[in-house]
Amino acid sequence: MNHLPQHLVLMSKAPRIGRTKSRLAKDIGWARAWAFHRTLLFATARKLRDPRWQGWLSVTPDVAVHDSRQFPPGWTLIGQGPGDLGDRMLRPWLTLPPGPVVIAGSDIPAITPAHIAAAFQALGANDLVFGPATDGGYWLVGAKRRPCLLNPFQGVQWSTAQALSDTLARVPKGYKVAFIESLSDVDDGADFSAKPSAL
Repeated sequence: MNHLPQHLVLMSKAPRIGRTKSRLAKDIGWARAWAFHRTLLFATARKLRDPRWQGWLSVTPDVAVHDSRQFPPGWTLIGQGPGDLGDRMLRPWLTLPPGPVVIAGSDIPAITPAHIAAAFQALGANDLVFGPATDGGYWLVGAKRRPCLLNPFQGVQWSTAQALSDTLARVPKGYKVAFIESLSDVDDGADFSAKPSAL
């Protein structure tokens, strides 16, 4: 039996001082925020490289795809394109080759290949999968991409405690939804203080 390839997409801003992790930078300074972002991005990409899926690094600004030196090796770079976060997450669902697509943030210290494998496994019996975040959003979303593709991201209040509930409210009836483990991202100084000391 032929199985379609699985696609893992990591979302990231180009690691540039003054352009990334602005909420965190307000608490710890731009230089430390940049260093943390770059360290975590490279560590996450290295950790999640796996022959079970094809790795894509979706970056902004789009011109950053032409400077691969600032990104981890072994990942195919693609531009996020215009629009809000929902537009930029929907784009890989519409444009990548056939097969299930899982999208994850690159600022999740506790993420492991087991989480990604669990998400793809959940898509075997479900249309969508979410990894809830402890702040009310989500750190992962995946889709089986059946022919009648939906857009659950339109009108979502991003960066709020309602992001996940808003998205779920936009999933049409008949779609099966699964959830995997809840994890935390690093958005501000409090999150930074709570992260593993190795980072």
